Amino acid sequence: MDWNKTKTIFIVVFSILNVFLYSLYINRNLETQNMRVVEKISIEESLAMDNIKITDLPQVTKDSYFMSAQVISFSVDDLKELNNQSLNVLNGTEIHSTLNTPFSVKNDKGEFNFSEFLTKYVYQGSEYTLWSVDKEERQAKFFQQVKATPIYFSQKAMLTVNWNDEGKITNYDQHVLGDFKDFNHKKDLLSPIEALGSLYSRGLLKQNSTVRSMQLGYSTLVQFTEKQVFAPTWHVHVELKDGKFEDHFINAIEGKVIEFTKDPMKEENK
Repeated sequence: MDWNKTKTIFIVVFSILNVFLYSLYINRNLETQNMRVVEKISIEESLAMDNIKITDLPQVTKDSYFMSAQVISFSVDDLKELNNQSLNVLNGTEIHSTLNTPFSVKNDKGEFNFSEFLTKYVYQGSEYTLWSVDKEERQAKFFQQVKATPIYFSQKAMLTVNWNDEGKITNYDQHVLGDFKDFNHKKDLLSPIEALGSLYSRGLLKQNSTVRSMQLGYSTLVQFTEKQVFAPTWHVHVELKDGKFEDHFINAIEGKVIEFTKDPMKEENK
């Protein structure tokens, strides 16, 4: 047997096979991309048919992670740098504060500004972002952030502030998480338009509404006494035809719609 000739034949055959397999890969990849384009157009056309408008969609540039965190334990001595307040720590994790002198956060126009209060009187106050202001209940809720990304409706990462009829804060309750760690690198993230399509297919986006904003945050996936696990989550803020607003949350990896209880103390999502 002419071994050199046989070897040449094998090289040629395998080269042809590699070219064939590569062409199959390219064609499959192009088909997948085309399907995604068709799907995207289909979602946008479906929204347009129901006159559902989108003001802007965020650009997703960062990788997607699940995240874990530890519940931080305190003693009153750990908080001694916080001035003008009487502090009580329950179960080692719940900070309850009463201000000795109420702090004004309301101006003459009835507008609220909590920035100075968070900086001066709240442990790691800069990590919290305002979620809601209830003027009737005289109460504001804040979510803790990690890497400037909010953690939605986790009892273990929330700050609740109360004020009197003069617009002066009298007390607050706080929980804090720490030791944040990413894991499961580079999961496929549901794009903003795909998230809207998922809400639309479930009948959660109403006719003649407008998607005012979308923000990526985290929501509780698994919770233990001392440790929490969070999943990337889209928050979709929608203005209805009558001027009222709705907020929707969807797991940005699994595509599951999340419903939070009205009272976060009863905990997380169903």
